[in-house]
Amino acid sequence: MARNDFIKKEDKDFEEKLLDLRRVTRVVAGGKRFSFRATVVVGNRQGKVGVGVAKGKDVSRAIQKAKSVGLKLLITVPIIETTIPHEVKAKYCASKVILKPAKKGHGLVAGGPVRVVCDLAGIQNLSAKILGRTPNKLNNARATLKALAKLKPIIKKVEPAIKKEK
Repeated sequence: MARNDFIKKEDKDFEEKLLDLRRVTRVVAGGKRFSFRATVVVGNRQGKVGVGVAKGKDVSRAIQKAKSVGLKLLITVPIIETTIPHEVKAKYCASKVILKPAKKGHGLVAGGPVRVVCDLAGIQNLSAKILGRTPNKLNNARATLKALAKLKPIIKKVEPAIKKEK
């Protein structure tokens, strides 16, 4: 089986959402050259999520490239009973986010890029807040990804049963 076949089968498990699409220009001697920059969030709603950014001459090529970049940069998120194990803060450039676990039935209370990233990660109950003032969707998504990467799963210590001998 070729490497491309493996990637294609794996792609079917992942969902993608377009977070941001911008037209960017490069000035050359003959004038301006236009291309598109796509930011795509990829996740399987079972604890794996990634953010990809790529440029292309047209929109569809940029989105496809961003999706493949996102699949290469996947992280695994520890999810305990539809929420995260503990509170976490993260900062990426000017973006700051805070993620707090919530009780079952609370829902996903988050806005913008944080909501998209957490939804595709499979987190169903969470309270989140963007603390930074920047409206940059890419940096807010990366700050969320950084916060999710900081999470440590809670390991319960089981003490061995000690038999009392008489």
